[in-house]
This record gives sequence, C-alpha cells and structure tokens, in this order.
Amino acid sequence: MITKFDSLFAGHIDLDDDIGYGGVPVNERRFGNERLATVFDKAQAMAELMDRLGYHTFWMAEHHFQREGYECIPNVLMFAVHLARVTRRIKLGCGFNIAPMWHPLRLAEDYATADILTGGRVTFGVGRGYHTREVETFGAPLLDQPANRELFEEQVDIIFKAFNEGSFSHKGKHYTLPPEVPYRGYQLKELTLVPRPLRLPVECWQPIQGGTARALEFMAKHGIQGVVGGGSAEGGAMHKVVLAWQEAHARAGKHIDLGERLCFGFHFFIADSREQGAREAAKYYEENMKMFGELRLVRALTEQQIEIMRDRHRAPSAKLPRIEEAIASGGFLCGSPAEIIDHLKALEAKYPALDRISVSLSVGVPKSVALEQLERFATEVMPAFRRAQAPQPALA
Repeated sequence: MITKFDSLFAGHIDLDDDIGYGGVPVNERRFGNERLATVFDKAQAMAELMDRLGYHTFWMAEHHFQREGYECIPNVLMFAVHLARVTRRIKLGCGFNIAPMWHPLRLAEDYATADILTGGRVTFGVGRGYHTREVETFGAPLLDQPANRELFEEQVDIIFKAFNEGSFSHKGKHYTLPPEVPYRGYQLKELTLVPRPLRLPVECWQPIQGGTARALEFMAKHGIQGVVGGGSAEGGAMHKVVLAWQEAHARAGKHIDLGERLCFGFHFFIADSREQGAREAAKYYEENMKMFGELRLVRALTEQQIEIMRDRHRAPSAKLPRIEEAIASGGFLCGSPAEIIDHLKALEAKYPALDRISVSLSVGVPKSVALEQLERFATEVMPAFRRAQAPQPALA
C-alpha cells in the first residue's frame, strides 16, 4: 500500500510569464546571479511546507551552470544539511548526486558527514547525468555512453565499499585506491572512510530511464532502489520496467513483489476538474517539454519536433506533445482530488508492494503556485491513504 508521499524539486527559479511553446526559447533565457540565487528561498519554502503537511521526502537534484534558471542547486548535500536545521521531520533526498562529476570517496565522505549532522535525515541517491555541459565540463564522459556507464559503475562499487567496510582497497580501470605510496613509515595498502555513515546499510536510490538488464542487475546487486518516471521521464508505472525490475532481482537471488523497492514519479496539477487543470498547467507542461526534449530525454520526440520547439512562432501550432495526451496516458496526474485518488488507488491494486509515490511540479511553476499545489495534494489527496505517515522524528 502507498504509505509515503514525496516531491522532487529539480531547482527551477520563478521564470517570467513568457513560457510554453510560444514563450522564450530555452537557449535564449538568461538570468543574473541574484535571480538565480532565489532558488534556495523557493526550495526552503517548499521543504518547510511539506514538513508541516506530512510529506515523507523532499528530493532535490544536483545540477550546474544553469544560467537559464531551470536547475540551479549545485550541492544537494550541503543544502540538505541546512534544510534539516529549519525543518523537523521530513527526509531530504539526493535526487540525484551525479557520480561521474565527483571523486567517489569525496561523495562518500560528504554523504557520511550529512548523515551524522542531520541525524539520518538525508537519503542518498546517485545518477549518471544527462547534461553534456555539466558532466563533460567536470572531465567525465557523457557523449560516450558506454564509457559513462563503466565509470559510474566503478564509482558506485567504490562508494559502497567505503560505506560498508572498515577498511578497503580497490583496483580498477579508473581508480587504484589507495595509491601505492609510502606513508608515515609503511606502505599504504588500505583506506578507511572517515567518517563512515552511522546508519548502515545506506538507503540509496537511482532513476530508472531505459531499464536495461545491465542497469537493473547492477542496482539489485547493491540494493539500490529505483525511481520510475518523474523529473524528465514519462510519469508513473511503466509495466515492462516493473516486470524487468522483479526479474533482475530474481537473477540476483532476491524475491520481490510487484512494485517493491520502487517509487513511481509523476508531474501533477490539482484543479476542480481535469479540463481546468489541463488549461492551467499546459504552459508549464510545455516549458518542461522544451527544456527536457532538447536533451533527448523524451523518447517519443523526433529530431524535427525538437527543432520546432526552438521556434516560438512555429511551436504553438505544430504537432507537439500536449498535456491532454499526457493526462490520458496516465503520465501526468491532473484533475480533481477524487480523480487523482482514483488513479493512485488503481496503481495500488495493480502493484501491491508499491509503497511510495513522488509528485513533482513542472518546470516553470512559480513559488506561489507550487506551494498551493503541494498543500492541496497533502490536504485533499493524502488523507485518502490512511496509512500514509511522515518519517519519524530524527534522533538527537
């Protein structure tokens, strides 16, 4: 049964009203530093509201160099430590730290520090990245996808060694840890992460995009849990991915039920009716499509459609994805509270082990609307799931 409700905030500032297919093209947006820094006030207001209303986890995404104002939080762990001081109960999720942009031991140390300082309220998460401007700038491959995955997998192997072993060593293609050097009168052969997380095993999440057998088996090996949909991906349960997830765990000798160890993510918009919601949310849906479609994260888009979305004059009347289609397919939760409850109850029936849902707001939704939407969801949808509970207060 669904007992946990989360929300993912990728870090968009309040954009100007000129959004949607007929609005300012993505690459023409520019904001100054003062405006970009407003993301922290916006995120804090969302976290504080969600904390009061009983949400389980406020997820944030790591991104860099986003002068267009879409994804503006570069250090999730640092910000999570701050948010833990201004909230009481809510978990703060790393959705996700992009491992190829880190040295794996620095990421492991920073998470362990956050785990200790927040009393266990930060949830770990890793991803491979999807912005060439970010990943390649930090010296890691992204255009070369096999190289990106190979690096990512070695890094995650190292991170879990560092978390779980009192001392460790590693020799791989990209890292030799420790380096074979003399140290204070002896030859260095092993390392100890200082500090290590106090709470083991570390709960870790990763987005599921393509759902390849290799990716799912790697996650199952490390006990990493998966987020399906939400953010840039199509929302909700992709049944074939849920089945493949179960099969990957079976090959690892682990039996799980349908929906277990998964979170289904949706974009959402509550209104008095589905038609009203579609009208009010359309411009946000379209801005989100403009931003993520350019990055080839919307698999259904053709190259011609992506090119058209750059032209504010052609795009409004072109054959492009529309919010009505996303609502009809179940990927975008929109409508009255009763309609949204019915959709989620159907998921409960289909996936009996599913216990977590994430509801997120499209790029472009301003702070005032975001707060209103999160409050309506908490007060008008969440009570229908009577077992839904916020996380327990952190230990002192």
